[in-house]
Amino acid sequence: MSDQARPERSTSAHPSGDQRFALLDTALRRARYEPHQLIEILHTAQEIFGHLSDDVLVYVAQGLRLPRARVLGVATFYHLFRFEPAGDHTCSVCTGTACFVKGADRIIDALQRAHGVLSGETTEDGRLSLSTARCIGSCGLAPLIVVDGEILGKMDASRALEEIATRLDTADAPATDAAGEDATTRAPGDDATSGTAGEGASAGSSGQQAVAVGATGRTVEER
Repeated sequence: MSDQARPERSTSAHPSGDQRFALLDTALRRARYEPHQLIEILHTAQEIFGHLSDDVLVYVAQGLRLPRARVLGVATFYHLFRFEPAGDHTCSVCTGTACFVKGADRIIDALQRAHGVLSGETTEDGRLSLSTARCIGSCGLAPLIVVDGEILGKMDASRALEEIATRLDTADAPATDAAGEDATTRAPGDDATSGTAGEGASAGSSGQQAVAVGATGRTVEER
């Protein structure tokens, strides 16, 4: 391609020095800077930045010509918005009236003690973010928690701890091959193409069983 035909890259930088704000500017323009588009803009901002920092909230407030207190109030009301970078796994405990009277505070306390993290924070290793929600809207399942986007109802402190431990342990589990054996520890010559039929039968009877723990595919699960 000749120099004349080669497209030129834009060299204009956002005044903030962070080009992600240019993407947010585009969203604000599409929303015509209408204040009633606040929730949609907050969703877009979180998708762009990963979380809603103070700088982002101020920027949105200025763009929509809204008081910062109103923007912060809306953002903190909905449990889907977060203000710190999320960990590998997320857990939000509903603290609505139905959940609270059935022990939501005990669930929060147990999770905080077990993982050394306060509500609204992420563990030092970045593996778990803990938060609370004012009301998720599934009061018939109270008390409930939302783990990695999955709503789990009829919980208590011990079951919540077990659920989080399972998620974290699954992430740490070694990879297994099609035969259900740990690919990192299998001895040479144990594959299906080597060894006698007797050895293959022995290996089949004593081999480890692979356990796949994955998403249930359900939005709401009562446990």
